[in-house]
Parts: sequence; C-alpha cells; structure tokens
Amino acid sequence: MKVAKKKKIDDGSAEQKIKEAARKLFTEKGFDAVKTRDIAAEAGINLALLNYYFRSKEKLFDIVMVENFEQFIQQLIPVFGNESLTVEERFVQITTRYIEMLKANPDLPFFIMNQMRGDSSKLLAVREKMTKVREAFLQNIGKNMAGGKVTQTNIAHFMMNYMGLIIFPFIARPMLMKVNNLSKKEFDDLMEERKALVPLWLNAIMKAK
Repeated sequence: MKVAKKKKIDDGSAEQKIKEAARKLFTEKGFDAVKTRDIAAEAGINLALLNYYFRSKEKLFDIVMVENFEQFIQQLIPVFGNESLTVEERFVQITTRYIEMLKANPDLPFFIMNQMRGDSSKLLAVREKMTKVREAFLQNIGKNMAGGKVTQTNIAHFMMNYMGLIIFPFIARPMLMKVNNLSKKEFDDLMEERKALVPLWLNAIMKAK
C-alpha cells in the first residue's frame, strides 16, 4: 500500500511538472516553435513519460490554455460583480487583469477563437461561470446609459471597442513587433502603459456626445 501511494504522488508531481514546463515554453516561444522534446527536457522527464500522460503537444496545449483561462475567469468574476465599485473603477481593474493574463498567455486569444469556431465544449463550463456576473455588469452599464451618465449606444458596440483595445495588440503582436521593430520587452512595456491608457480612452468613449 505504501508503494502504491508513493507512486501516485510521483505521478501527480510528474504531470504537474509537464504542465508547468509546457506553460512556460508556450508563453515564451508560442505553440508552433515548441516541440514535445523541448517540454520533456524543461520538465526534466523523458519523452515517453510525457507521451504517456498527454499523447500530443496539441492535447497538452489545450489543457494548459483551458486551465489558464479558468484561473483568469475566477479572478475576474469578483470584479464584475463588485457593485461597490463604479463602472469606471471596474474597467480599470478588468483592464489590468486582462493585460496581465494576455502577457502571460499570448497564444490564448488564438486558442479561444479556434475553440469558438469549432467545438467550444472545452470552454463551456468556464463560460457558464462568467455569464451571470457579466450580464449583471452589462445591465449596470445599460442603466448608466439610460440615466444619461454614459453615452446612449448599443452595448455590443461598446464591448467590441473595449475588447478590441485590449486584445487586438496581442493578436497582432508579431506584425506590430516587426513593423515597429520592437523587442519582447518593449512590446510588454507598451502593454503596461495600456493598463492606464485603455480606461482613459474607454471613459472618453463613454462620455462622448
């Protein structure tokens, strides 16, 4: 019994090491540039053990991305639902958390778009957790619009503008870095600046007449 218990602990440790190594390499190099042997070497295990747990790089990528997205949503839910904060204050916190998450997981937008175009079941449970608080937050924006505190407009347009300001730079990152001759650090520094700039731009959109 003791031997079996020890093996279980070791197996769990190996599986976690593989996921952490994959998360690190996918973040640093992107999905296409990472090989399964790179992940095995980073985790300090042999390739056969990695294949035993995860079968393929694609399956490992899916698992890591879903876990990262779920962890991010769990951080975001309290902000969306915090009615003690104004709409503007919530947007400041949401923007900061979104940018931090995308810096740590630059391939996540592509993963989510691919899942939405195909089988989105992997994200279904995560989306369900987010739906109620997100809808309540959008209703709050709608009340501000109706009360004249925010420019009256279709909320869908408002949210598309907001998400575009945050997500587009990460989707277009390779092009933006090449065209502007930016290093990874320089790009990340620009994204840090956007934590403060995006809420200012958003506030201007909300108050525009």
